[in-house]
Amino acid sequence: MDAGYIPAFAALAGSAIGALASFASTWITQHAQQKAAQRVQDRARREALYGEFIREASRLFGDAFRNDLDDPAKLVNLYAIVNTIRLFGDPWTLEEAERVMHRIGETYFSPNTDLAAFADISHAGTLDPLCAFSQACRTELAIARR
Repeated sequence: MDAGYIPAFAALAGSAIGALASFASTWITQHAQQKAAQRVQDRARREALYGEFIREASRLFGDAFRNDLDDPAKLVNLYAIVNTIRLFGDPWTLEEAERVMHRIGETYFSPNTDLAAFADISHAGTLDPLCAFSQACRTELAIARR
């Protein structure tokens, strides 16, 4: 083998290794950026979903204090939201959402409550059925942020 080929092969090998390193570095950077963007998007979707659940559950809970469940279709949107939480949420968040849903059902089938009874209910700590759900959401979203 001619001695002149060795520097040429070394130069080609160096160029190939440099190109491969550049490609790998770019791929790793883009992959990390894509994962970060996906985490942010997933967190935003969960925040919107949990906010929608809280609004709908609050509306139904307030309605359940003053009215009977004359139209079961009132609960359809809440069931849809809970099933969406089943798809995207963590198990403990889903468990708390199901507890809220059952609590709303119990409230609809219990005797209606007038405003004077709210003082007794608030002292008993039962007025905020969404507290445990909100705490589960906060924990889940804090974990998702990491």
